[in-house]
Amino acid sequence: QLQLVESGGGLVQPGGSLTLSCTASNFNLKNYVIGWFRRPPGQDREGVACIVMARGRTYTSDSVKDRFVISGDNAANTVYLQMNNLSAEDTAVYSCGVRHTSVVIPARVLEPDWYDTWGQGTQVTVSS
Repeated sequence: QLQLVESGGGLVQPGGSLTLSCTASNFNLKNYVIGWFRRPPGQDREGVACIVMARGRTYTSDSVKDRFVISGDNAANTVYLQMNNLSAEDTAVYSCGVRHTSVVIPARVLEPDWYDTWGQGTQVTVSS
């Protein structure tokens, strides 16, 4: 069974940084598209960034592209989300999803329903 485990969340002050990890078990991320999503309190899940592991191609939401960076490590079977200059608006549950595909549809890569399998999420709280 495919499993994803997110880690690295926590409490951080405004202006601070965090790096989230999404580690896969029982399958190789190299053949997948991996996306990071977040659900702020009382809001819908929104796409943040994704990576096509086989090619290293990334897509990042305009709302965070100047502050967040997604990267992947095939050897570690892990995808990271480096988040910088965090603000209260970044407070959310962050989760990763995967889709096994060789066909990438750029218009859909940040849509949650395009993904098949999800981790349980990790809480990020930005507060002083």
